[in-house]
Amino acid sequence: MKKSIFICVNFLVAFASCVFAQTKVSGVVFDASNSLPIPYANVVFQGSKIGTVSNEDGRFYLETEQDFDALIVSSVGFSDKILSLDKAVSYNLKIFLKEPQALSEVMIFTGKTSKKDNPALEILRKIWAHKRKNGLYLFNQYQMEKYEKVEFDMNTIDSASMKNKLFKGMEFIFNHVDTSSVTGKTYLPIFINESLYDVYGDNTLKKTKENLKASKTSGFEGNQQILAFVKDLYSDYNIYDNHLKFFDKSFTSPLSTTGIDVYNYILRDSTFIGNKWCYNIVFYPRRKNELTFKGDFWVNDTTFAIKKINMAVTKSANINWVKDIYIEQEFDVENDSVFLLTRDYMMSDFALNKKEESKGMYGKRTTLFRDHQFNVEKPSEFYKEKVNYIDNEVYNKSEEFWTENRFEKLNKDEQGIYKMLDTLQTVKKFNQLYSLFTILGSGYVAFPNIDFGPILSTIGYNEVEGFRLRVGGRTYFGRNDLWRLQAYTAYGFTDNKFKYGVSGKWMVDTKNRIILSAGNRRDVEQIGASLTSTSDVLGRSVASSSLFTVGGNGKLTNINLSSVAAEIEPAKNLTVALAFSYRTLASASKTFSLDYYTALPNTLNPAGVVESNVKQSEASIEIEFTPKRKTIGYGVERSDVDSPYSRFFVNYSHGFKGVLDSDFMYDKIQLFYKQPIIIGPLGRSDIILETGKTFGTVPLGLLSIIPGNQSYFTIKNTFNNLSYYEFVSDEYATLKWEHNFGGRLFGRIPMMRKLNWREIIGVKSVYGHISENNRAINASGLVYKAPEDVYWEYSAGIGNIFKVFRLDFSWRGNYRDMPDANKFALIGSFGFYF
Repeated sequence: MKKSIFICVNFLVAFASCVFAQTKVSGVVFDASNSLPIPYANVVFQGSKIGTVSNEDGRFYLETEQDFDALIVSSVGFSDKILSLDKAVSYNLKIFLKEPQALSEVMIFTGKTSKKDNPALEILRKIWAHKRKNGLYLFNQYQMEKYEKVEFDMNTIDSASMKNKLFKGMEFIFNHVDTSSVTGKTYLPIFINESLYDVYGDNTLKKTKENLKASKTSGFEGNQQILAFVKDLYSDYNIYDNHLKFFDKSFTSPLSTTGIDVYNYILRDSTFIGNKWCYNIVFYPRRKNELTFKGDFWVNDTTFAIKKINMAVTKSANINWVKDIYIEQEFDVENDSVFLLTRDYMMSDFALNKKEESKGMYGKRTTLFRDHQFNVEKPSEFYKEKVNYIDNEVYNKSEEFWTENRFEKLNKDEQGIYKMLDTLQTVKKFNQLYSLFTILGSGYVAFPNIDFGPILSTIGYNEVEGFRLRVGGRTYFGRNDLWRLQAYTAYGFTDNKFKYGVSGKWMVDTKNRIILSAGNRRDVEQIGASLTSTSDVLGRSVASSSLFTVGGNGKLTNINLSSVAAEIEPAKNLTVALAFSYRTLASASKTFSLDYYTALPNTLNPAGVVESNVKQSEASIEIEFTPKRKTIGYGVERSDVDSPYSRFFVNYSHGFKGVLDSDFMYDKIQLFYKQPIIIGPLGRSDIILETGKTFGTVPLGLLSIIPGNQSYFTIKNTFNNLSYYEFVSDEYATLKWEHNFGGRLFGRIPMMRKLNWREIIGVKSVYGHISENNRAINASGLVYKAPEDVYWEYSAGIGNIFKVFRLDFSWRGNYRDMPDANKFALIGSFGFYF
């Protein structure tokens, strides 16, 4: 949901004004023979190494603070053209290239460049051979200082937009307009953050650590969704890696060992940079719609280390809401042969579409490195991550501190950003707009110290309650609250009953995140919609009141659940929780029963003794491990960054008989494991394994129901072709696999490329068994059926329909002859995805 804030902000952007550099040029490169644009043409200021590569539509923009009077434009298969520049600013140039008059004038490449006798490829192979012998990899240990500046700007503002009523009362913001040196578009900053770090690394231990020394933010500072988005957006990357991850997608690096099959490479130039002889190689993609770049790099002729690289994501790449991604890295020479990264710049242009004139938002990060030290060994304990460390002093550094410690001075426009953004947040209309985007991102309506929501749970429907109306809220003083209260109430218009839930959490120790919690919930619930249970007292499945369902969903249970819990995080991303709960279960429908025998039928009592309600006390211990999980905040609740991570969860529960008049004694073990796997350009797989077993004799309400899905929308970890209570078990094992190709297959089909659809396939399977003792006490009227022959279903889906919709087609693999078997299901889902 946090991405939706940035998507919605794109509707607001508007302003115009320019701050000119010494020389600016923009235009389009055409083929003189047919007037069609020439993609990936080289555009360079004559007599310099300052240049760029045109995009797929032949467009380019080039800016420098130096004065130049001529431009050289070239492309394989065409003669070079030298264009005189009569003035410092030349926009919208139309440049026509002609085919060479003689074969000796230029080597002609038709379409794709050759993989044979191409000097650029020989240099590329030497880069591969030396990539682990360059930079920080040469040393056992390293440390350095790092300065990072992150900025978000509204862009492409024109005079008509400036007069929009939307900005009435905020006109002063347009005094801070600047022009992008990459795209030539005007922009207005709305968020800026500066941070200083000490960075440490040990190549022998394969460990890294960053200590934050100072941080300064203005604009959207308290919004957890935006901060999580920023952290996810700017993950670290290494251009020497085969694949670079941006926006949860894997782009093929131009330095990848598979790059020959993905890119065209051209040796364009060679010259001294400093006192090092370097080659200049241009690269651009062989095919459209793939996650690739276009650009150029300079590489040293002896160490084959990269000196400088510029690259931009191609416009046809299958990625949503992002029109451009531009990356620039510079390396300096240390000790005559070691090339170290000293400057890293990344800019993303977020927009609703990829049209040239579309308005949007820039996300920019500038990272600088200095004061490198090598082979200063630290003990392994030094690199151990702290669980929940926060030093508030790093956020309160004086302006004098920043003036002294910034790696580069802020320009005049940047100096005014902080004051402008602070002033903007005092404007009532801006705060109203900001609140609207916060609602869309978090699902809550914010009031002073109280949030109302989540709004998507306000209306529901099931056969027992009919239409259901829910209102709820939570305390919220800030993203680092040490305690939080949540509550809701709901009313069903058919059963005419109120329901409620209330819970509280308090973090009593911040160092190891010791959290105490308690709560109570009385509600109607579909308990057959999930296998793995947690101690979350307010965790109610959406299957309990879905507005759109297939078949009847009257198999609902009245649940009264109370719980207390304590959890601790002894190591980073490792959580251990102890909980005690007491619940009562009773059927909520006349057509559904939880009845069980307390005394089996016999000759003296043929009917046996039947009980309808379940009273159960239970103690549990939960262990959760989420390696590489990234979070935002240090309070009792944190937000996850979207970066995919593994999850291992195990829950052991013991049921007490007689405690608080509890009915059953049993032991239950449950295990959940999820592993995302990014397979380079082939997309991403998600594998989920769940298994569990109940030891003891228990009734239907305490068994493991294989979760079905009777709605028209996706419910996580359920089986799309199963109905509720179709399979019942006391031991089970499930395996689910789903793979998203990210549009790689559809992108090869000419008629489908522009749709940017993404193909998804998946298989789900489950084995289950139920003991004779549990069958014997069943008096519910439901005939227990366990998937002992391994039930399975398979699916194929199309994602990214209109950028927000996904449609899955699911088929039942077996058990097709069961009564009312759902052999085919059509399931949809909405979401904002890059």
